[in-house]
Amino acid sequence: MIDYEKLMNPTVCALKPSGIRKFFDIANTMDNVISLGVGEPDFPTPWQIRNTGIRSLERGRTRYTANRGLAQLREEIAAYLQRKYGLAYDAATQLLVTVGGSEAIDAAIRVLVQPGDEVIIPQPSYVCYEPITQLAGGVPVIFETTAQEDFKVTPERLRALITPRTKALILPYPCNPTGAVMERADLEALAEVLKDTDIMVISDEIYSELTFGGLRHCSAASIPALYDRTVTINGFSKAFSMTGWRLGYACGPAPIMTQMTKVHQFAIMCAPTASQYAAIEALKNCDEDVRKMVEEYDMRRRLIVQGFNELGLTCREPKGAFYAFPCIRSTGMDSETFCEKLLRSQRVALVPGSAFGQGGDGFVRASYCYSTEHILEALRRTKLFLQQEGLL
Repeated sequence: MIDYEKLMNPTVCALKPSGIRKFFDIANTMDNVISLGVGEPDFPTPWQIRNTGIRSLERGRTRYTANRGLAQLREEIAAYLQRKYGLAYDAATQLLVTVGGSEAIDAAIRVLVQPGDEVIIPQPSYVCYEPITQLAGGVPVIFETTAQEDFKVTPERLRALITPRTKALILPYPCNPTGAVMERADLEALAEVLKDTDIMVISDEIYSELTFGGLRHCSAASIPALYDRTVTINGFSKAFSMTGWRLGYACGPAPIMTQMTKVHQFAIMCAPTASQYAAIEALKNCDEDVRKMVEEYDMRRRLIVQGFNELGLTCREPKGAFYAFPCIRSTGMDSETFCEKLLRSQRVALVPGSAFGQGGDGFVRASYCYSTEHILEALRRTKLFLQQEGLL
């Protein structure tokens, strides 16, 4: 008999499965489940984007592209970033098209992090940063953000975590799951902390189009003192409702992008060709589609925040992404217990805040990329659950 445990990489075996999936696995065995769990737009990809992808297939555009991605797409991405966020990147040397933003994060960490290097990771945050750091041999150093500080990275506490082994800081803003954002003044304060170090910033800005209340996203690399030390990650999944097209990109200093392209070249070869042609159309002609989707998210955002607060589950106003992060500590339950009881009792699927790091316990994540009817029904059932538990 082969002893597979001895054959496999112990670092991989030690990784915990995504905490997000646990409740969906349970929910998939049940009928009549209302889910606010998945962070995926409920809008179809805009028709002109789909049509462009279809036409690219009809024209036989099914071959590999350049490793870095189609030159026209890279030029459109560079123009888009300049137009939207004031970022100047050379399309030929500073930009890489990837299979989703996740591949870009993985490549950036693999290029920057050596065994023993420390990576500062704010939490609660998306689940991939810590395991990818561990797979690269790095040491995750967790920055516990707090509701009292609007789930932001603050300069004083950041400075306290920096050591001679610190290699990188992850900035996951707008933030999944908290909806927090970092504004220009926040980023300028971090730049002051980092200015005399060699610490790189990996800025995951996949939700950059999704900001609300008149607030415009500020990219970390738009701060002059951060530009040369930032790898900007973005993509098409969230803003353009293109999750299944699997297309993202990374921008940054040319020497780093050269090495990231090498990782991409050996691991992936190139991003999907039809997706790249579709993305060109998205960047050129779909600003209005994005605007309409953001308006709808904003309406749903206000609805769900009001609903949770009326139930006594304190919910701060999320200023970005498409998640509410209500506090459930008043129920006396931890996040997993609350979510499991709610699922089994009223068939409502939320994600425990603890799935996004220990600091997320006491909160739950509710996505509002669902219809208003869907959201209202989830709130109605949650109210029934709280009444059943004697909490209302």
